Amino acid sequence: MRAQAVDLIGYFAATCTTISFVPQLIRVYRLKSAHEISLTMFLVFSFGVFLWLVYGIYIGSFPVIAANALTLGLSLAILALKVRYDRRRAASAKIEEG
Repeated sequence: MRAQAVDLIGYFAATCTTISFVPQLIRVYRLKSAHEISLTMFLVFSFGVFLWLVYGIYIGSFPVIAANALTLGLSLAILALKVRYDRRRAASAKIEEG
């Protein structure tokens, strides 16, 4: 297979896997809740994406670099919102108890 075709497959795969996080990020932001999202899963996932990014840089593959840089950004945004909203939820529960 020609290098151009292989890169095209890489770009298409990168686009699919990266944009798959956009609806989740929008949902978390709109609902102001990420209670149902596993913190551990997203931490491990984000670390894995970071490692893929490092790997992409090491092998010099732009599709791997671009996809994982964008995916890492989206994943970290979801993590940040999760932490923020979980803290608010815990604070609200504490106030209601108190």
